[in-house]
Amino acid sequence: VCEKVKLKGSTTYNEVADELVAEFSSDPIASRAAFQGGYMPGDQEPFDQKNIRRRVYDALNVLMAMNIISKEKKEIKWIGLPTNAAQECSELESEREKRLERINVKKQQLRDLLLQQIAFKQLVERNKTMGSVPATNALISLPFIIVNTEKKTVIDCSISNDKTEYLFNFDNTFEIHDDIEVLKRMGLAFHLEKLEDGQTLDRQALDRAKLILPEALRPELEEMVDEKDIKVLPVSPRKSRIH
Repeated sequence: VCEKVKLKGSTTYNEVADELVAEFSSDPIASRAAFQGGYMPGDQEPFDQKNIRRRVYDALNVLMAMNIISKEKKEIKWIGLPTNAAQECSELESEREKRLERINVKKQQLRDLLLQQIAFKQLVERNKTMGSVPATNALISLPFIIVNTEKKTVIDCSISNDKTEYLFNFDNTFEIHDDIEVLKRMGLAFHLEKLEDGQTLDRQALDRAKLILPEALRPELEEMVDEKDIKVLPVSPRKSRIH
């Protein structure tokens, strides 16, 4: 009974009983009719129908009492076999480690997005203070990538007809830098991506970065600084920097 419910996942008493009856009879429908009294006196049953169905009913009750299955109206659902305490504890610890790892990955992704937002908004403010609009051919649209290689490198570039695909072949090593990396190197993220244990950071830079972010996300930036044991210096009249 247990194996049949486990295999089906969701079933009914009649379905389980009929299948078990079928294992002893070539005509389970007739066997069920016999159990319900739909046969003539004197007919010989190939086996004890009532006994099998009663045992199925009893077995289901035991499984429900052990919380291995659940029953709602006529539907019976598989929950799972119980495990010993040591095994269950080990499985929970393993699941905990996996979830903590996923949380750390998500946290790092969030922090990367925070630095991106800081860099983008700093770029907007920088462009506002330029005073004049650069020529169209001097503008670089976002997103972009920069490919860096030696001057002697031979580059073969093929472009699709609709200009949506570019294929580059280099005969030497090269580096690819995306727009976010370039903006960070320009200092538009206050060099927060370079934070390492034991470094110092001007309070002014941290406060400016926090003001750029939504209020609900500012504590995450503070936590990032605290986790790396960064020493935040008092506000200085000099330009904010990391030493």
